[in-house]
Amino acid sequence: MNMTEPMHLAKSTLRGTMRQHVDMRKYTSWRAGGVAERMYQPADLDDLLVFLRGTAAEEPLYAVGLGSNLLVRDGGLRGTVLMLHGTLGALHLEMDGSIYAETGVPGAKLARFAASHDLSGAEFFAGIPGTIGGMLAMNAGCYGSETWGKVLRVMTVNRQGEVHLRAAADYEIGYRHVVLREGCEEWFIAAWLEFARGQGATARNQIKTLLSKRIATQPLNLPNSGSVFRNPPGDHAARLIELCGLKGKRIGAAKVSEKHANFIVNVGNASAADIEQLINEVQAVVEQRTGVRLQCEVRIIGEQKQITG
Repeated sequence: MNMTEPMHLAKSTLRGTMRQHVDMRKYTSWRAGGVAERMYQPADLDDLLVFLRGTAAEEPLYAVGLGSNLLVRDGGLRGTVLMLHGTLGALHLEMDGSIYAETGVPGAKLARFAASHDLSGAEFFAGIPGTIGGMLAMNAGCYGSETWGKVLRVMTVNRQGEVHLRAAADYEIGYRHVVLREGCEEWFIAAWLEFARGQGATARNQIKTLLSKRIATQPLNLPNSGSVFRNPPGDHAARLIELCGLKGKRIGAAKVSEKHANFIVNVGNASAADIEQLINEVQAVVEQRTGVRLQCEVRIIGEQKQITG
């Protein structure tokens, strides 16, 4: 079923904020990385469409929410970062009982909103440190649930500023894997999600329980990106990393967490190169000792820093 249709006739003048030479350490949860040439924060969805329609086809663009699953290399980013957190934040209940959420909405906010309307099944979103856009892009999940298991349909935008409605059938969806079957470049800008009727008090208690579990088992006191590697079929990346004696392994100020082996934490002023090198080292050691090649869950973008003599 293809639900593609153009939407949103945008106004003609930009109303957002453009900044030059932006330090991406402030916009990634690892607190590491280089400088972006430009960052544009649109005023709203219409403003985003105007920006895209006026952008050259060759301009590199990167959509960023909370930066919780992102590593920007130390050489920085050429092009423009589209900062969507704090912009695309609409969240409301539709007439049919579904929830409409734009992609800048954090998972914890969605979970609390669903509970406040006596809906059940959104609690797990509170355990994902990101926004709806990132969750849709990677089918994020935890505690046995995944994002796309709740999605009715999504709204996307392409580089030309054309907005479309798409059904789940338009995508190839799997574990931490979402690819548009048409193969063109689009970004998620909103989703309609469906949850079962329930008791708000029960949902709120479940959210508290999940958050307590997260605090107890994850190194949230240090900058991190959440789980670094996907779990291989029938196993857990953390178990394999710990089995290989890599807990506490350190390169520079990047360290494999001793609290949760599938987390790499910034214990000081880690460079993106420290973190990426440690990711590669963990992959190599686990593969050598177990035969399993761990797949990185983190998105790594940007240029390597040039070292001059």
